[in-house]
Amino acid sequence: MEPLIKVRNIRKIYRMGDERVIALDDISLDIFKGDIVCFLGTSGSGKSTFLNMVAGLEKPTRGEIYIGGIPIHKLNEEQVTLFRQKNIGFIFQAYHLMPMLTAEENVTMPLIFRNTDRRSRHKRAMEALEQVGLKGYEKRKPTQMSGGQQQRVGIARALVGSPKIIFADEPTGNLDSNTTKEVMELIIKEVKEKNQTLILVTHDRSIANYATKVVTIQDGNILSIEEKEGNEKND
Repeated sequence: MEPLIKVRNIRKIYRMGDERVIALDDISLDIFKGDIVCFLGTSGSGKSTFLNMVAGLEKPTRGEIYIGGIPIHKLNEEQVTLFRQKNIGFIFQAYHLMPMLTAEENVTMPLIFRNTDRRSRHKRAMEALEQVGLKGYEKRKPTQMSGGQQQRVGIARALVGSPKIIFADEPTGNLDSNTTKEVMELIIKEVKEKNQTLILVTHDRSIANYATKVVTIQDGNILSIEEKEGNEKND
C-alpha cells in the first residue's frame, strides 16, 4: 500500500543571529491512510516543527514531503493554502475560536473558505456539532462554554469539511484529566468512523495510548517508532 504521507530526509534549521538551531535533523517517515500517529516528545524536541512541515505551514530547509503524491515542499503559498483548505483539518491546544462568533459560525469557517453555500454550511455545521455532543449549543459563544465544550467546537470545525488528514497539536493541553479522556475518545471515534488519518503532537504519554503508531522525537531526531498492537486501522 502506498503511503498517504511520505517524508524524506527533511531538515529544518533556524538562524538566530549568528547561531544555527537544528530543529529537525534528517527525518524520514511513512504515514498511511487511517493511521493514528502520535509524535511524542518534550518541549523543544522538534515535534511541533515536524507537524508544521507536513502541514505546509513552514518549508523544510532540506528534504521532501509528499501527501497523496503531491510535493508539498514545492508548492507556493497560494497553492499550499488551497491544498490545506481541501485536505487538512486542525485541532489546537488553545482552541483558536473566534470569540465574537457562535459555535455554529466558528464551525462553518472552513466551509466559507471553500465557498460552500450558506444553506449547506448551516446543515453541515449543525450535523458536526451534534456529532461532538453539542446539539443545543449552536448559538453559544466561546465565553459561554467550558474548556471541554470549546474544544468540542474545535473538533467539529476540524471535521466539518471531511478532510483526509487531521493535525492535532496538544489537543488536550488545557483540559483536566476527565475531559481529556472524553475529548480523546471523541476524536478517535470520529476519525476511525471516517477512516481519516490523524497526526497528534503531545508531550503526554497517556495521549500516546490512543495511537496506532508512536514516534518519539528528541533533539530533532526520531528515537523510536512503536507500532501499537490492538489499535487496528479501518479497512
